[in-house]
Amino acid sequence: MKHSLCEWVANEALLNHLIAGFPAWGLLLMMVACIYVLSKGADYMIDGAASLAMRTGMPRIVIGATIISLGTTMPEMFVSVAAAWTGNPGLALGNGVGSIICDTGLIFGLMCIISRIPVKRYILNRTGWVQVGAATLLVLISVLAYVTSNGRPVLGRGVGLTFLALLAWYLFMAYHWARQGGEEEENEEEEAEPDWSTLNSLWLTLVGLLGVIVSCRLVVPAAAEGAGRMGVPQDVIAATLVAFGTSLPELMTAITSVRKGYPQIMVGNVVGADVLNCLFVIGAAATAHHLEVPPNFFTFHFPAMLIILYSFRFFIFMNKDGWFKRWQGMWILGVYVSYIILQYTCNMGAT
Repeated sequence: MKHSLCEWVANEALLNHLIAGFPAWGLLLMMVACIYVLSKGADYMIDGAASLAMRTGMPRIVIGATIISLGTTMPEMFVSVAAAWTGNPGLALGNGVGSIICDTGLIFGLMCIISRIPVKRYILNRTGWVQVGAATLLVLISVLAYVTSNGRPVLGRGVGLTFLALLAWYLFMAYHWARQGGEEEENEEEEAEPDWSTLNSLWLTLVGLLGVIVSCRLVVPAAAEGAGRMGVPQDVIAATLVAFGTSLPELMTAITSVRKGYPQIMVGNVVGADVLNCLFVIGAAATAHHLEVPPNFFTFHFPAMLIILYSFRFFIFMNKDGWFKRWQGMWILGVYVSYIILQYTCNMGAT
């Protein structure tokens, strides 16, 4: 019996049947292809959204602080919501937390090593505290759920709605902070924006969004199937391979901004993406379906996330000369690499 492409993507049973029939190399190839479409789709979506914003007269600093970060976290949001909706809470929560670790630990750490990164105190002393505060709130709520629950702790719909409300507050404040601090940044970004019509900008945004949705719909069951075959828990795969794949838009944004001489865009995007991964990605996933918190989040994921974020926050405080140091990037990257190694050595073969 033949089925259309839409049926394969929309029908959970058909999709799982299709994925289960792939050999190991086929699953790997599918994940690589999906990750590529994810990154390109998000890239198109960002370009289209930025062009739309410029057509409406929004300041460039606001676009960088909100729209770019929203665009680059769309893959994480779609992956986590799809995973939660289809009954993979470890994949949903692991992808959100793992993306925070990947964005700051890998992307910022690596860029800090290879380039001279400025400390923009006006924005970082505001959004930076939201970045750390949102992650700390997630951990505290999870610990409270662990203490008060009889079984496995759960992040319910109330937690998700609270995070989404905090997201709305953050976006409002980010716009306010960007407008106040925009004057000192305005002369630093002289790159020409794409000269597209409003219709072309909207079309590019929708095409990018479609690419993100379809590729995320495929990468979630592929990751879950691969995890089962390798004997690795779903949340471990989510917090490493899938999180890295969905963080590719942030990585490409970071490389491009550093190469063009605008490393401050990379810092702002990483901080904003961390906030959105917590409030938007995990908030939307918890709203779609309650998220159980697996035990190794308390021993691996959460500690690694807090060590990286609080190290980043401490470095902002200590760098009075206005620049991040290379050794600071090496420390944060070292924590990320140690986290990855421990995840696989301690969890390989676990059920």
